Amino acid sequence: SAYTLSFNEAHEQAEWVAYTLSFSEISGKAKRRDNFKSDPDIETESAHINDYKRSGYDRGHLAPAADMSKNQKVMDESFYMSNISPQKPSFNRGIWKKLEEQVRDWLYADTLLYVVSGPVLINGLETIGENQVSVPKYYYKIVADFSLPEVKTIAFLMPNEKSKKPIYNYVVSIDSVEKATGIDFFYLLPDNLEKQIEQTADWVNWQ
Repeated sequence: SAYTLSFNEAHEQAEWVAYTLSFSEISGKAKRRDNFKSDPDIETESAHINDYKRSGYDRGHLAPAADMSKNQKVMDESFYMSNISPQKPSFNRGIWKKLEEQVRDWLYADTLLYVVSGPVLINGLETIGENQVSVPKYYYKIVADFSLPEVKTIAFLMPNEKSKKPIYNYVVSIDSVEKATGIDFFYLLPDNLEKQIEQTADWVNWQ
């Protein structure tokens, strides 16, 4: 109900998850119930919770549960396995969590944000479980503020590992994420605006 995704059957997870984020989305009273379950909308079936058991990897959210607290239905849908990817515990509970928290903090300055998150899916990745869920080596997150007069974007590309570095050390251009993933983001924007925002790798306006 609150996010859209593109499911990659070969890797048994989404290649991108996109959603809009406003203060109302994060200020609801929905409770996290950790009810991970297969996505009924994936005709070929999504990964299963058992794929992650004893794998050593966390069931990492692409669209964070904390961004989906508007109501219980939305929160519960964030636990579909199509929204989950194998993340090292030190990454999922560390710098990736810090990045998710930072995005929510930006809502105090910006009324509406557009967020895209996903893994970098390439051939030859390690897999886990009976369904052979790929274990990404990198994850990305793109945040856009399209409100006038100042349109701004920021992108991050992070290795799936523990890090004590500031999140801003992982700021890259959207072009760099596109090169890593093979995905063309924001292609419906006017060409001049798309070119402008996708070449930028600057965090000054986001501090």
